[in-house]
Amino acid sequence: MTQSRPDALPGDPRFFDRQGPFSVAELAESAEAEIVGPETAAGVSLRGVAPLQAATSQEISFLDNRRYLPLLAETKAGAVILASAFKDKLPEGVVGLVSKAPYLAWARIAARFHPVVSARAGVHPTAWVDESAILGEGVEIGPFATISARATIGDGTVIAAHAAIGEGVIIGAHNRIGTHVSISHAILGDRVTLYPGVRIGQDGFGFAVGPAGFETVPQLGRVILEHDVEIGANSTIDRGSMRDTIIGAGTRIDNLVQIGHNAQLGRCCIVVSQAGISGSTELGDFVTIAAQAGLIGHIKIGEKARVGAQCGVMSDVEAGADVIGSPAVPFREYFRNVAFLRRLAKKDVKGES
Repeated sequence: MTQSRPDALPGDPRFFDRQGPFSVAELAESAEAEIVGPETAAGVSLRGVAPLQAATSQEISFLDNRRYLPLLAETKAGAVILASAFKDKLPEGVVGLVSKAPYLAWARIAARFHPVVSARAGVHPTAWVDESAILGEGVEIGPFATISARATIGDGTVIAAHAAIGEGVIIGAHNRIGTHVSISHAILGDRVTLYPGVRIGQDGFGFAVGPAGFETVPQLGRVILEHDVEIGANSTIDRGSMRDTIIGAGTRIDNLVQIGHNAQLGRCCIVVSQAGISGSTELGDFVTIAAQAGLIGHIKIGEKARVGAQCGVMSDVEAGADVIGSPAVPFREYFRNVAFLRRLAKKDVKGES
C-alpha cells in the first residue's frame, strides 16, 4: 500500500483527473499574470501544481505569505505564482508569474490542471426516475438515486448515488448534487454544488402552542438557491413558512450549517461551519458569518458586515460593521472590555497578595 508522505504531490490520479501539460504562457493568460524570467520562459512546459518544498522543475507552485520565503529560496519549482513584492526573491532559474491576486491566480491555474469532471451522461440501472420527470441533455444519474414526479434536471447536471430529488423540484444546468443529498420544495439555479448529506427544503421549525401541547404550523414556502451557490456537507436549509428561504448568488456555505425558514441571504455571503441562522433573518450582500456564530431570528445584518466566531447576535448589525462576543458588540469595544477585565483581575491578585 502506498503510504502518505509529507512531500507527496497533489492530484493523486486515483482521485483527480489531470489535464496538460501547459506552457507558462498559457498559464499566465489563464491567471492574468505577468511572466518574470528569461525570454524563453513563456515556452516552458509544466505538468502540474505542487507546494514549494515538493515541486520539481515540471511543476508550478505558489507563494502569498512572507513567512514562507525560506521555502521559496530553496524551491526547485519550474515556476512560482507570487506577488510583485516577492519577485526579487525568486531563485535563479525559477520563472515567476506575478499577480495582483496570487491566491486567485493559483486557483485558476490549479483548476486548469485539475478541472471538475464533466457529467457522464446516463442513468444508472439501479436509479429510479419517474416517467413525468424531465432530464436535460448530458445528465448523469448515479446508483440508487431517485428522481420524483415532475422534477426537472438541467443539462449537464450530476446527481450522485443515493440522492433523493423530491416532487416538482427544479434543478438548473451543470449542478453537482452529492451523495445522500435530499432536496424538496426547492428551485436551484445553474452551477449549484451540494456536497454529501445536504438537506434542502425540509419543514422549518414552526409550531404553535395549544391546550394539548404543540401543533405544527404548515410550512408553505420554498427554498431558492441562486446561481453558483455551494453548500457544504451535512448542512441544512429549511423551506419558508409563508415566504421563501433564499440563498443569494455566489454564496458559500460551509459544512454543518443550519439555516432556518424564511432566511434571506444576499449575494456572495460566507457562512462558516457550525453557524446557525434563525428564521426570518436577513443578510445583505458579502456578509461573513464565522464558525459557531448564532443569529437570533428576525434581525438584519448589513452589507459587508462580519460576524466573529462563536458570536451571539441578538440585534441588527450595521453595514460594514465587525462584531464579536455574546451578546455581539463591535470588535474594538469587545477587546477594550477584555483588556479592562484583565487589568481588574491583576489588581485583585496584587491586592490579595
